[in-house]
Amino acid sequence: MSSAVAGPPPGSPEPGGPEAGCPTPGRPTPGRPTPPYRILIAKPGLDGHDRGALVVARALRDAGFEVVYTGLRRTPEEIAEAAMQEDVEAVGVSILSGAHRPLLRRIVEGLRERGLGEVPVFVGGVIPDRDAADLQALGVARIFGPDTPTAAIARTLSEHLAARRRQGFPAPPPPA
Repeated sequence: MSSAVAGPPPGSPEPGGPEAGCPTPGRPTPGRPTPPYRILIAKPGLDGHDRGALVVARALRDAGFEVVYTGLRRTPEEIAEAAMQEDVEAVGVSILSGAHRPLLRRIVEGLRERGLGEVPVFVGGVIPDRDAADLQALGVARIFGPDTPTAAIARTLSEHLAARRRQGFPAPPPPA
């Protein structure tokens, strides 16, 4: 179901790193390596347009994230299951179809049913302003509009996930 988008090769420059104003998730600290942030990028429902999701997935990978992309037309249940199986720290959902409210409700419920209610959900796409408060009440951590620069997305996610790790939420184990 999923395909991993690995981070940059060892020794390569860090395109989303501090010089871009983005904390680098994979940068080791003295005496202890820091694993990269692991995020699932998903395209739920019948929406067949994945260019934005792929651009964001690539930008996050280039910024040092470990990205798992589910592919097109996944059900909310498949997304929640993939989040559990992949042991991700966040779920990013790209929706352009206008069905964001029911799809995100089912994704958040699916995460809670699997004991992943603390995993933040980020959404990108065409989301009307009038729906933002309802989505945040559902548990959506942040909404990114279509014109959000990818560096801003990477920086926001890095800051959010770094704060979660400081609060005691563990980093995912290394892939087997």
